[in-house]
Amino acid sequence: MHKFLRPALVLSLLGLAACDEMAVANDPTALADLRGQKSCVAAVAKQTSASGVTLNTTLPIVEINRYVVDVPNAPSWTCVTDDNGKALQIVERRTG
Repeated sequence: MHKFLRPALVLSLLGLAACDEMAVANDPTALADLRGQKSCVAAVAKQTSASGVTLNTTLPIVEINRYVVDVPNAPSWTCVTDDNGKALQIVERRTG
């Protein structure tokens, strides 16, 4: 029974991700922004091997193609993407 549960869960999550992109498919800027957010979260999660990595929505970012990504119990990261939303550079944020 458990053999079938995992693929079903993965397929449902892929479906949700596709729905996000379909919702903004007619807006290239919004689509690139959504892809950038996902790409940055994935890049930081891969670099840190942390779970629960999320996009920071409280810090104001005025630069285009830049995001702040939070890692639980660790410093946040800044991520820069290309115009298509692919993460190009991630840097751990330092204070002080």
